[in-house]
Amino acid sequence: MNVKRGKMVFVSIASILGISTVVGCTSTSNPPGKSPSPASNAEEKKKLDPVTLKIMMPGDRPADMDKVLREAERRMADTLNVKLDVVFVPFADIAQKTQITLASGENIDLIWDNSSTHAYPMLAAGYYAPIEDLLQKYGQNILKARPQQMWDANKFNGKIYGIPLGSQQILGAGYVVRKDIREKLGIPPIKTYDDLIRFAYAVKEKEKDIVPILPNGNSTRKQYTHGSFREKFDYDTKIRRVDSFSSLTLYHKNNDGKVYNLFDQMEPVIWEWITNARKLYTDKIIHPDVLAIKDIAQEFKLGKVAIQNVYDFAINESFKKSIAANVPGGELEYVTFFDPTPKKNISNFRMWNYIFVPEASKNKERAIQFLNWTQEKDNYDLLAYGIKGEHWEPVGDDRYKPLGDKYTWFPYDWIWNPTYDRYKATDSEELYKLNKFIADPNNFTPDILTGFEFDAEKVANEIAKFNTIEAKYYTAIFNGVLDPEPTWAQFKAEAAPTLKKIQIEMQSQIDAFLAKKK
Repeated sequence: MNVKRGKMVFVSIASILGISTVVGCTSTSNPPGKSPSPASNAEEKKKLDPVTLKIMMPGDRPADMDKVLREAERRMADTLNVKLDVVFVPFADIAQKTQITLASGENIDLIWDNSSTHAYPMLAAGYYAPIEDLLQKYGQNILKARPQQMWDANKFNGKIYGIPLGSQQILGAGYVVRKDIREKLGIPPIKTYDDLIRFAYAVKEKEKDIVPILPNGNSTRKQYTHGSFREKFDYDTKIRRVDSFSSLTLYHKNNDGKVYNLFDQMEPVIWEWITNARKLYTDKIIHPDVLAIKDIAQEFKLGKVAIQNVYDFAINESFKKSIAANVPGGELEYVTFFDPTPKKNISNFRMWNYIFVPEASKNKERAIQFLNWTQEKDNYDLLAYGIKGEHWEPVGDDRYKPLGDKYTWFPYDWIWNPTYDRYKATDSEELYKLNKFIADPNNFTPDILTGFEFDAEKVANEIAKFNTIEAKYYTAIFNGVLDPEPTWAQFKAEAAPTLKKIQIEMQSQIDAFLAKKK
């Protein structure tokens, strides 16, 4: 494919480390740059020449996808006159499939990509088109449906290439807990981490067939390990993983723009998380086979586990259904230690999912016009939730009740925004309020590094080397499987020189970024 648009020399550290992320109403804002042209609405009201848009996204095709697409096409027939050819690719194959497709120059009009998958190298290869001018001319709905913070924070090489998809300014985090067991044991509702652990020990003592805790973390999900997960609720030191790492070996604290290295000096609170995890593992509170289990969620669904951590403010519907089917009287509840005090939490407003227009597309204008059409409430509802009365029914202005499972939720693939996103009516009022809270960027203190992109090209070899070493130690240490006293020293001896090179390069780029902001 011969479409280089200048050299964009950045490689995603996230893509090398294999971070897993996928992943409400906010105040809208003026779009970035100049005011958008009214051309979009005018052209959408007249019938255009017919066009078929080919769209590639990850996941499984919903059973009623074709029915929903036909309804969308019917609504657009007298204006945009668009037919939709939507191709789904399994998540395991999406990185390779999109790379092959883009490199071949195949005419794809819209394509999902993720900053943790391979958006950066695809951008560096020139496969995605810049879309700021197209948005100004055809995308006023797209621009207005996202707050200014999202646009400012989700540029690539200083330009808008991908439309950010999301409704949360940070990931929710908490624990799904077996409520029926808690109530059976006469334990009051869980309010603190200490309460959670007391419940876990009670489960071990009185429910011999139930494992108290199974962390969701494995070698590719380091942020889910029991120890690492606790950084989500650290309000004293404000420790946070660097945006492009899934482990805490490099981290920020106190929003000071510095990159700290856990091998330089062990952070006392992180060591506490590590040693706590070790105690829980040796006390048989954490699942003894935590590192070997491939389908961690399935263990919970079968009713074998009392506590599992999740990055969301929700209980997955499949969890509810499975527990109801597998455990007579089984019931779940959600527990979080998140503090919803305005400005208490820090956000860099970075999204994880984007929809891109490939350079090879012959229908760039119509692709943006179509996405603009999706950013109207009724049209968004159709493509996000299906046909009203058949796949879902509204509950108030911003909640919904799913009807069956023939059109599953996947707005994160192509249309997700915080203005028209609905919340499940089956979620508790507490979860509804939490999700509304994290959708509003004004509830957060801006990260001093908002808008910063790490160009990992200079240390790509070091990142690959460090990743190999880290895989031997990190997950086992932060899930308590290995004794941290001798093991951390071994980890440090092998990995510290390599990590130091990465830290120095990252800090150098951050310092240059902050200097430009002054």
